[in-house]
Amino acid sequence: MKVKQFIKQETVLSVAIVLAAISAVFVPPDAGYISYIDLRTLAILFSLMTVMAGLRRQGVFDRLGRALLGQTNSTLQLVLVLVGLCFFGSMLITNDVSLLTFVPFSFVVMSGLDSDVRRSLTVPIVCMQTIAANLGSMLTPIGNPQNLYLYSKSGMKISDFLMLMLPYNVAALIFLTIWATVICHHNSTSVCSTNLIKRMPAQANQKIILLDVILFIVCLLVVVRVLPYGIAFAIVLICTLCADRTTLRDVDYSLLLTFVAFFVFIGNLGRIPAFSNWLQSILAGREVIVSVLASQVTSNVPAALLLSGFTVKTDALIIGTNLGGLGTLIASMASLISYRQIAREVPEDKSRYFKLFSASNLIFLAILLAEWWIIRQ
Repeated sequence: MKVKQFIKQETVLSVAIVLAAISAVFVPPDAGYISYIDLRTLAILFSLMTVMAGLRRQGVFDRLGRALLGQTNSTLQLVLVLVGLCFFGSMLITNDVSLLTFVPFSFVVMSGLDSDVRRSLTVPIVCMQTIAANLGSMLTPIGNPQNLYLYSKSGMKISDFLMLMLPYNVAALIFLTIWATVICHHNSTSVCSTNLIKRMPAQANQKIILLDVILFIVCLLVVVRVLPYGIAFAIVLICTLCADRTTLRDVDYSLLLTFVAFFVFIGNLGRIPAFSNWLQSILAGREVIVSVLASQVTSNVPAALLLSGFTVKTDALIIGTNLGGLGTLIASMASLISYRQIAREVPEDKSRYFKLFSASNLIFLAILLAEWWIIRQ
């Protein structure tokens, strides 16, 4: 029973472990396994997740949202703030943390709206937030795990990464704004911001917040290759253990283990000539399309980890796996966060949400793929 529960809760990790185990049958464990592991990516990922968990526990992002909502007086402004928090927030705090923070926050906000307006806006807003988090996060190396991994692997400058994804990021923002405007045109009304938030977050520890902000800057210095990742990892771990060790419980260790398992799987595949040659031939010249399609069935993080071992065109994988986060519900695992929130808060709207999510994701995917096709010409 415990095994079944673990597999259900950690499906991606379970699959990664099974794949690593199967590959080990063909390539027995040896000293070469050590070279598979990308310690830089794991160290940065752990450090960022720790810092974000600390800031989230102190209610920093919740307070930011409340401050912005204090300036709204219409449903359009309200929707733009809620969606914008996910879009711009995900660039720095990752798409997962953005949705974990701002989707539940949105349900609290919408509880203060008229029942008819709340009923008509809830599903579209959460859907827009999910797309916004997945597309906002694609701009920066720290926006999501596959970006961090591919950025580290590519060795490109951060300015090159930003310019690579900026056209898609701008297009996504424009179409999200148009969508919000259309939705709110049919639900135009005034809102009183003082009535939207009835419960204030608990008092935060300002010293912990300051420490986490400093640690976040340390992480950024590693990302831009100013500071060695080992030093930053040690600083984050020691400071958190001394000042806020409870935060370490909130780190997503299953994601770290998933990376390790996939590193082993990919490393072993690279040592099987027949498979390696086949996958390289499939990828050649089709990196974006293949990574988009692979993301639909494996999600974009495993797709990035798998395909990166068989092509040197990392920039194409960055585009493909970011755009590949659109599409199916599992194309980006962060999307499941929103779906679970909908299932818990408004279970009667699960079917409606899934239909809108699927249709809107396919539309955004088609638009951004068309943009990629034009850019590459």
